[in-house]
Formats: sequence, C-alpha cells, structure tokens
Amino acid sequence: MGDTEHPDAQKNWDTNRDETEAQRLDRNWSSLLQELRVAQTGVQLLTGFLLILPFQQRFTQLDATMRAVYLITVGCSIGATVLLVAPVSMHRLLFRRHRLKTLVAASHNYAIAGTLLLGTALAGVAILIFDTVIGRTGAWIAGGCTLVALTAFWYATPLLGRSDKNNVY
Repeated sequence: MGDTEHPDAQKNWDTNRDETEAQRLDRNWSSLLQELRVAQTGVQLLTGFLLILPFQQRFTQLDATMRAVYLITVGCSIGATVLLVAPVSMHRLLFRRHRLKTLVAASHNYAIAGTLLLGTALAGVAILIFDTVIGRTGAWIAGGCTLVALTAFWYATPLLGRSDKNNVY
C-alpha cells in the first residue's frame, strides 16, 4: 500500500483545530483504534465460525469448487484478522519509543488491507451459504452482490466524499 494517507497529508485538513502534531497523531490513533475495535470483533467471530466448519458432518458434502471457495474465504478471514489486530502488537512494540507517526501510518494501511480481505471473506461466506441453501447460480449472484455492496459502501462512497468540496461527510 502506498503512503498516500500518511498523517502529514492531513496537516491542513482543518485549520480551525489548534493542535500540535503530537495531538493530531494522538487523535488519529484514537480514532483508528475505535474503528479497529468494531472490525476486530466481527472478523474474529467470522474466523472462528469458519474454522469450525470442517468439523461439521455436512462439510464433506462440499464439492471441489466450494472447498476452494471455503479455503480462500478462510485465508482471507485469517489475513484480515492478522492485519486488523497488527496495530495492537505494533503499539506494544513501539510503546514509549515516540514512533506514533509510524504507528498511525502503518496501522492505517493495515486497516485498509484488512477490510479488503474482510470484504472478500464476507463474499466467500455468502457464496458458501447460498450454494448450500439455493444452489450454485444463486451463490455466485449473492457473492457478486456482496462484493458490489461492500465496494459501494466501504470504498466508493467514502472515496467520492473525499473530493466533495461541501464536506458532506
């Protein structure tokens, strides 16, 4: 991931804020932690759910395609868990080393990559569930609709808001 959203990019974000760089970094870190708390809980529950599936009796009924979808989904979910929890470990290792700028920038990138993997895992879960309930065609449609919705609400809408001069968001 590029460093296009480095904390320095926000220096002139709100000229009405009277804060030092350290205060801005603290605010960014606090905001990021709040966002990660929401995502971490969901991705950990999803990963736990996915990890127990192979031990269910009906799992053996999955064909090779759905087993591949399952493995990709598990891989994405585990990857999302790793990336969304990484800032906690980074904070512990960088604690008291005055590396908040590094921590905020890296954690931002991890959060973006983690949500991409989480979205892919959610689409995989939709495919698996719909395949079991209504069949393969419905499964691919559900997975595609999930990806479209996640792309629209998690990425496209916020990215459009970045260029909005009226600052609606």
